[in-house]
Amino acid sequence: METIEKSAERRIVPAGTQGLAVRSSALVARGLRDLSRDSNWLIKKVFRGHTRHLAISPTGQVCAISPQGRHSAQRVVLYDIELCVPNLALSVPNELLVAATDLPAAFAWSPTGRHLVAAWGAWNPALHIFDLHGKALLGTFGESKSFPAHLTWSDTGKYFAAGTSGGSGASLRLWESAKDSAPLARTAASEIGTPEWIEAQAAGAEFADEGSFWGYGRAAFSPDEKSLASVVEIRGDWADDSIVILDVPRLRNRNAFTAQGHVTDLTWTPGGEHIVYCAAGQAYRLEAATPTFEPLPFGAELCACHPHLPLCVCFSSWLKNSAKGRLFLVDLNRLTVFDEYAAEGVVDLRWSLDGSKAFAVTQDGLAYIYEPPLL
Repeated sequence: METIEKSAERRIVPAGTQGLAVRSSALVARGLRDLSRDSNWLIKKVFRGHTRHLAISPTGQVCAISPQGRHSAQRVVLYDIELCVPNLALSVPNELLVAATDLPAAFAWSPTGRHLVAAWGAWNPALHIFDLHGKALLGTFGESKSFPAHLTWSDTGKYFAAGTSGGSGASLRLWESAKDSAPLARTAASEIGTPEWIEAQAAGAEFADEGSFWGYGRAAFSPDEKSLASVVEIRGDWADDSIVILDVPRLRNRNAFTAQGHVTDLTWTPGGEHIVYCAAGQAYRLEAATPTFEPLPFGAELCACHPHLPLCVCFSSWLKNSAKGRLFLVDLNRLTVFDEYAAEGVVDLRWSLDGSKAFAVTQDGLAYIYEPPLL
């Protein structure tokens, strides 16, 4: 006898609400915070003390040299900017216990914020790489007699670069991501010393003289990771630095441009056609393919372009007709300044990984969080 299997009865049944509740709670919390403020900038005290060395992660963490107590030694400490609490104090073998705050330090976060490369004067002269998910030191690499002046990762973590200063021994080195479980290879893939286009007298025996090559400063990988822009520092208070654009990973010189004054920061626009840089307190826009640059209608010492939009967050330590500085946003299409906020002593600034907010932290541990409603 033929049998007919009845289909399951169709009816409306209650669905799980956990995912909706999680999303709703985040939106409600954001809404309540927006109702209680009249500005897109939030200000929080992240840590006490004073430091010139700190770096912000794309996930809202900050790494800083800071004492853990009133009379304790200095340590490398990670803080959560939003929660204003210390997360972790980093330590390495044979670390010196020091109370000095003027030891050199350099930090660079990986694009996801999982790994941190750090160098500090109280540690062995090498780059130390930490896995912050596992809260472990993975090892050291890049041993050098010269302390790194600046460290930077590319946007996907495929490349890492370290530049040093100091004269004839200064260098710029590049590492590639490792093929095994380690985030970076231990041996540098390429290295350059004194640029070939530097005049011979500026790279000779009289390295102490003004106008001579001093080293490599700020650096940034292009969004497509095919180029590395780096500051070539020239010694002297009134000297003009240069910006060199190098092919990656070979570090072959493609273009070099002379700036007006010392370059304090640089950042690529999202499309990679331009570089926004700050020199002697003035902001400029440089076309990467040609030696064409233009001064922008605002001053700045620090800058960071949005990862997707034609926006740039900047800091200027001096504002006309005022003794204070300011944080502000720039529309790079219209070249207009908007959403500015008074600030002093900013050491680092950057956008979050998804570009929904920007962070700036001062040398006294004050954090500014830019969180507009539309990004």
